[in-house]
Amino acid sequence: MNNKYDVIIIGAGPIGLACGIEAVKRNFSHLIIEKGCLVNSIFHYPTNMTFFSTSERLEIGDVPFVSHGDKPTRREALEYYRRVKGSWNLNVNTYEKVSEIKGEKENYLVVTNKGAYQCRYVILATGFYDFPNLLNIPGENLLKVKHYFNEAHPYAYLKIIVIGAANSAVDVALETYRRGSEVTMVVRENGIKESVKYWVRPDIINRIKEGSIKAYFNSNLVDIRENAVDVQTPEGLITIPNDFVFAMTGYHSDFEFLEKIGVEISSNEKLPCFNPDTFETNKEGLFLAGVVCGGMDTGKLFIENSRYHAVNIFNRLK
Repeated sequence: MNNKYDVIIIGAGPIGLACGIEAVKRNFSHLIIEKGCLVNSIFHYPTNMTFFSTSERLEIGDVPFVSHGDKPTRREALEYYRRVKGSWNLNVNTYEKVSEIKGEKENYLVVTNKGAYQCRYVILATGFYDFPNLLNIPGENLLKVKHYFNEAHPYAYLKIIVIGAANSAVDVALETYRRGSEVTMVVRENGIKESVKYWVRPDIINRIKEGSIKAYFNSNLVDIRENAVDVQTPEGLITIPNDFVFAMTGYHSDFEFLEKIGVEISSNEKLPCFNPDTFETNKEGLFLAGVVCGGMDTGKLFIENSRYHAVNIFNRLK
């Protein structure tokens, strides 16, 4: 076998790329393995999405990120991270899925659908976007139920239910409303979350106040059928005619894979075991980077506050 590296990084999102940059800086041979395309999660963001952060807070590897507006768009981010990959000549295999990680420090074997690779260290920067938090209610498996949103046009003039009150849910509600959809939000909390983008939050609140978008707070969806849904509200159970349901309930990491490769996971918050200074897990030589460190609490880790993970990991490796 000739596929031998100092470090293999699993995941080619911004944090995985940041780890690759640190490998190049410190003369570690590296390979980044990604099951989808480059920055796959950002590619699957809504087509018209605008980031919360300004562009400089998304920069990695000292590559300038210049956007046309105050906040960069999804399209600008895709272009930027392609430029980062090229600027640092990062070694990335896309559309290759890791199935197993065997061995131990200095002698790991990473097995994929296309081959196997030996390495001294492994870094998991796998994110969380592929595993939606499920509602676990009847009808959730119907094709009309969506956990991801691309654009509003296909849902124009239809009856839409949006579950949630954070940024993703608010974006879906506003975009579909503006394409003529009849939008109803179902929110288990008592209001729209304070963390919603500051330039968007007044918009959704005003649309709800004027009745353009209907909202049921302190409520839960309890049943989904082909042409209607049932909602448990403080006033009782109601039935709403419906064409599509957008369950914007958040996402989580692949806990099953983490446990399969030997990373210890807490039973309640699903927090993986790792050193908060070095990001080394209970398996020596196996590291975590980015939002995969957050367990179920994925809302506390972003590109902006996870970029330093790469530096800490390679300080440990040196």
